[in-house]
Amino acid sequence: MAAKGIRSPVPFIKRYAGIAFRRYTALHIMGKIFIWLVILFYICAGVFVVIVTPSRIAQYLYDHARMLAETWFGWLALAGAIVLMSFPPLIGHTTLVTLCGFAYGMKGFCIASSASVAGASLVFVVLRLLFSGRLRQWSSHNDKWQALESVVRAKGLPLIILIRISPFPPWVYSNSLFASIEAVALWQFVTATLFVLPKLLLHVFIGSRIAALSDGDQRGHMDTQTKLINGLLIAGGIVLVVFTSWSVYNMVQKHIRHLEGIPPEVDELAAEAIEDYGEEEPLLLAASPRASLERV
Repeated sequence: MAAKGIRSPVPFIKRYAGIAFRRYTALHIMGKIFIWLVILFYICAGVFVVIVTPSRIAQYLYDHARMLAETWFGWLALAGAIVLMSFPPLIGHTTLVTLCGFAYGMKGFCIASSASVAGASLVFVVLRLLFSGRLRQWSSHNDKWQALESVVRAKGLPLIILIRISPFPPWVYSNSLFASIEAVALWQFVTATLFVLPKLLLHVFIGSRIAALSDGDQRGHMDTQTKLINGLLIAGGIVLVVFTSWSVYNMVQKHIRHLEGIPPEVDELAAEAIEDYGEEEPLLLAASPRASLERV
């Protein structure tokens, strides 16, 4: 199978939009109602922001973030939430990391980094212990997954690091992805996770700058230039996250598809296994005896 080049964002967006639509159509009527209730909630939230005004909401959030930071258990509550959000299918890890910066400033990086590494490691151990047997049964009938495991086994830690720093799959599913690959040892996973810390530092920094602009007292002591610089730092940080994430993802996909000493067809299947992880989550599928039988 011919190796594919770097893809533009448009096909990628269409692909995952298609996945989301297929999942929606497969839902039971109650599931579809829940989705529309969530959409309605966000519409109401948007209207609420417009009516109350962003500045008043920002001040309210800042005041409560300061209250959290001033309590002795505040850091523990944030750390515990980050650990919890490391388990699939929960989402919100990035938001909580940003909240660390919002509440604690750059000191929040210590909370975000230690809790993220601890949470990812806990997910890896728990999922590996719970589903390792069923995972082996499932993967033995999946060509893509066998290809991914053989590639990771052959290339080791450098490839594991590259896949780990890629933004796709997202944090929570990346944790389960590596727990699903038997060739990955715990120490390799933890080492690779440490390479994600610079991205977490950037999210904490963005949170700290948002906090500075959210507090009316701090804003009142800022001149126009300082406000502009803070706004540009926030926007620049977001753009940097998006740009580097997309660049790293393309780099990882291209690297996997051109590994030396690995047959091209195996490279392609391994890359597709990572791309398709949103549709096929081995540890969840492996937990279902029915799903395992369907792949025999």
